[in-house]
Amino acid sequence: MIEITSWLRIDDDEIIEKATRASGPGGQHVNKTSTAIELRFDVRNSPTLPEDVKARLETLGGSRMTLDGVLVLFAQGSRSQEMNRQEARDRLIDLIKRATEKPKPRRPTKPTYSSKLKRLETKGKRAGIKTLRGKPRGED
Repeated sequence: MIEITSWLRIDDDEIIEKATRASGPGGQHVNKTSTAIELRFDVRNSPTLPEDVKARLETLGGSRMTLDGVLVLFAQGSRSQEMNRQEARDRLIDLIKRATEKPKPRRPTKPTYSSKLKRLETKGKRAGIKTLRGKPRGED
């Protein structure tokens, strides 16, 4: 059981962890041990997540989301498999916590009276400048 918040917990059987070989340099150690962790969490079919959290988590997941709605996290920063497992779980917890926060609704603002006056004033100045660019009138 992974505790995300005080009211949200995820069962361990909802998470699939697979150990793979890490990429990059490392010599003999990296070539013979599977220390990297690939963590998969099915967001769309999760029974514990509310629908609004699922929707926000899919947008937060971005390129880490598959077309089927599975979140894939890959951790290979450490030489220890257990540390990589903990790092992947921490990243999952962080993403879900961010998805539980409801965004503030945007309240549209209106322009202030002084900003309206300033806009009209500069508009009048520009109009005056442009009228002076015209052909001179021949008043004889």
